[in-house]
Amino acid sequence: MEVPPEMLDTLAGWFAQTLSPDAAARRAAEQSLSSAASTPGFALALLALASSPRHDLQARLAASVHFKNLLRRRWPKPSPDADDADHLPANDCAIVKTHILQLLLTAPPLIQKQLSEALAAAAATDFPAKWESLLPSIVSSLGTALSAGDVPATNSLLAAAASLFSRFRNVFDNNALRIDLKYCLDSFAAPLLEVFLSTSRRLQASAAAANPLEVRPVFECLRLCCEIFYSLNSVDLPEFFEDHMREWMTEFRAFLTTSYPPPVEADGAPDALRAAVCDNLQLYMEKYEEEFRGYLKEFVEAVWGLLMAPTVSPSRGQLAVTAIRFLTTVAESVHHALFGSPEAMKQICDSVVVPNLRLRDEDEELFEMNWVEYVRRDSEGSDTDTLRRAACRLLRGLAANYREQVAALVSAQVQQMLAAYAADRVNNWKEKDAAIYLVITLMQKPGATGGGVPVVDMESFFTSVIVPELQAPDWQSEPMLKATVLRFLKEFKDQIPKATALALLPSVTRFLTHESNVVHSYAAVFIENLLITKDVVQVPGVNTVTRSPRYVATDINSFAQQIIENLSKALSFPESHENPYLMKCLMRVLGIATIAGQIVHEITARLVGILMEVCNNPKNPDFNHYLFEALAAVIGQAGEKDPALLPLFEASLFPVLQRILVEDISEFWPYAFQIFAQLVNLSRPPLSQNYMQLFGVLLSNATWDRPPCVPALVRLLRAFLRKIPNELNQEGRLPNILVIFRSLVSRSSTEESAFYMLNTLVENVGFDIMNPYISEIWSALFTRLQTRQAVKFVNSLVVVMSLVLVKYGPGVLVSSVDTIQPNLFTTILQRFWIPNLKFIKGSLEIKLTAVASTKLLCESAVLLDAAAAQSWGKLLDSIVTLLSRTDQNGAQQEQNDGADAVDIQRTSGYSVSFVRLQYAGKSEDDLLKEVSDPKQFLVTSLASLSAQSPGRFGPVIEQHVDPANKSVLLQLCAAYNANIV
Repeated sequence: MEVPPEMLDTLAGWFAQTLSPDAAARRAAEQSLSSAASTPGFALALLALASSPRHDLQARLAASVHFKNLLRRRWPKPSPDADDADHLPANDCAIVKTHILQLLLTAPPLIQKQLSEALAAAAATDFPAKWESLLPSIVSSLGTALSAGDVPATNSLLAAAASLFSRFRNVFDNNALRIDLKYCLDSFAAPLLEVFLSTSRRLQASAAAANPLEVRPVFECLRLCCEIFYSLNSVDLPEFFEDHMREWMTEFRAFLTTSYPPPVEADGAPDALRAAVCDNLQLYMEKYEEEFRGYLKEFVEAVWGLLMAPTVSPSRGQLAVTAIRFLTTVAESVHHALFGSPEAMKQICDSVVVPNLRLRDEDEELFEMNWVEYVRRDSEGSDTDTLRRAACRLLRGLAANYREQVAALVSAQVQQMLAAYAADRVNNWKEKDAAIYLVITLMQKPGATGGGVPVVDMESFFTSVIVPELQAPDWQSEPMLKATVLRFLKEFKDQIPKATALALLPSVTRFLTHESNVVHSYAAVFIENLLITKDVVQVPGVNTVTRSPRYVATDINSFAQQIIENLSKALSFPESHENPYLMKCLMRVLGIATIAGQIVHEITARLVGILMEVCNNPKNPDFNHYLFEALAAVIGQAGEKDPALLPLFEASLFPVLQRILVEDISEFWPYAFQIFAQLVNLSRPPLSQNYMQLFGVLLSNATWDRPPCVPALVRLLRAFLRKIPNELNQEGRLPNILVIFRSLVSRSSTEESAFYMLNTLVENVGFDIMNPYISEIWSALFTRLQTRQAVKFVNSLVVVMSLVLVKYGPGVLVSSVDTIQPNLFTTILQRFWIPNLKFIKGSLEIKLTAVASTKLLCESAVLLDAAAAQSWGKLLDSIVTLLSRTDQNGAQQEQNDGADAVDIQRTSGYSVSFVRLQYAGKSEDDLLKEVSDPKQFLVTSLASLSAQSPGRFGPVIEQHVDPANKSVLLQLCAAYNANIV
């Protein structure tokens, strides 16, 4: 794999520049990398740089990460929607597969980890069928390394195998997966056991060694063996592992019960191995209890002993989490009697739960030094479990079978902790914190399953324990305790009466300016969650419930200004300049409250200032999303009520939005176009020159070359067409749009936007303008239909044809389609429209297609022809199916006024993608406002039609409509007092 040295130097320079504090240099380097990514050989160059010893380790690591992500995105995958042009060249893939394993073995540990994950990304598609040499190479090299006693090389190979086999964890079981698993087991199970036993003997021989550096690789080797053990046993219990279970379990127990010299224990490697063992024990307890039961008692005793033993290991926390998780699984199983005695239960509470429930020094350090990670672990249920959460989960597991005993124990413990706090409030605040945490995790929450443990009287606890902390004059003291109190509010927000919550809101609002990042974040989280609380309300007279907001503008208007001011202040605090919890809360308040006057000017200027700052280095996707949502909320809430504010918004936003476009801040393009669309929607024709220049940019083909921007561009086009539809008839603009449409509809990734664009044209542009081009539109759609007959595409086609019918009439639809080919409409109707009608989704889409189909039945000469009786009957049958299905799925409706602005998916990096701004989007227009009920429209239209030809349609219905649908049709006729004669 030869790559020119100058190319490696250039790549290393680009990676160095991506870390530059100079935004221009950084963007130039990122653009260079992006452009180079599409050239053949780029993946090979990255791999070569990652393995080049003459280059800086930082550049090599950046190259390895880039290489891993490139393989995840562009390694060829067998998918009907895959774009082959975006795949890595076949030759590059072949060379990567030839060299990656050998390069991985010689790479430094940090780079080795990235290359292992890259190998797994490629293997996910190609292994084993298209990469038959991979596993034999690993096994052969493993044998060589084991014979030579080369533990580092053994670990490198095991790390690669661990990445390879991780695909068997948490995967849907199927025959193809089992065939691949059998291949892996046949090749690797025996070598794995050999390595495991040999390394275990090596550990025993060197157990007395006090130098951690000597034995650390040995512990790591065993830990990797345990990790692979878990993966290979995840789907089913393999015969080989069942036959050799005693050998594995004997060593597992030895690892749990053997103590190593203090310097070795303090290194943490033994506990990392024990944690991996506990994971395997839990797997066997959950999936293979019958085969494992003979070992259960001894392992419960061994794990229990571990939790009781004092240690200085830095890894003991994670070991304790996995050990407690294993005991929890046992407590919830049929073997719960192992913990059923009062003595055992009290010992669990006193020796396992309570010590792990209290805040530790490392918790306080995390709270102060890394507040983001603290919040992630404490309140978001992160992948990294906490000792507190694990301890409480053990209590809940015991409560599943010993509810009263656990409730009594915990209730007494809570009272004891609160008494200790009352005796010395300054020094014993951690006791109160632990008591509140116990209540949070054990008490039943609304909508939760499994039942809570009634440890306190909630109303009394809330009044005597929680409220005093919220209203205390020294509200800046004991920040960790205050954070836990605020988390309590968030967890039980549904149970707090509305009047009580509103009375406490001023107290919570002051915590928004608390100096602790965690505290002001938790205050923001509570307020934001409170404002999206909904109550279930039965709709009178029908079998439907609706979920309506508990808190509306009139409830929070009196608090809104203070909340907004405090949030704005908090966003200036150290380490909270891009705090997503603060910005999300601000977004929610602005989206619900009624704001006007000076506060609109101030918050708009504040948000624009923040946006100007983050444009320098967009690094926090969550924060940036909520920032644009907040801007959209201000524009939507204040601008729609007071059109005079539009000049303010334009003057404030145009400079920063233009900067985003001119400086090519690609991450923000989709957001910028949505904000532009919102401003256009608020404007009145004639539009200003600034907007018309933007309209010209919008009609440029180059603007549409970025797929993430396409949905936002379509929304912007929709806004323009609503204001200036006749502008399309000038300067060849409509043909240009149709060129863009054909490009979008040809790709599955953008076809949805193509249909949205077409729907926008039909809704807003008259037939006199569209008529010369409508045949061209049908040709593009039907050509695509020949190779793309997925339900989603066909449904979109039915919707746009329905729209043409409703806007321009059935005759225009039929004749324009038949212009392409005689009788083509009938073919489309029979093969696609009728069979797919019942799959249409969306209330407006269902109404549109049902009404359009009814018009076809009753107004189209094609369907009213006697020769089309079968198609007529089948179309009616599909209409009834569609309308009756909406009844079955309509048991619950939900008001959505923007309060459910979606969270964007967290990713490890920042990728450009379209995320819809909920507060920027209006609800779709109903083009059939005159039709209030499509069911009534159907039966009254049929009644009018049949009155013109009595006796004609009854036999057709009898012959071609399903019996169940005939019954539904009769019920509808009775309900709306209509008769088909």
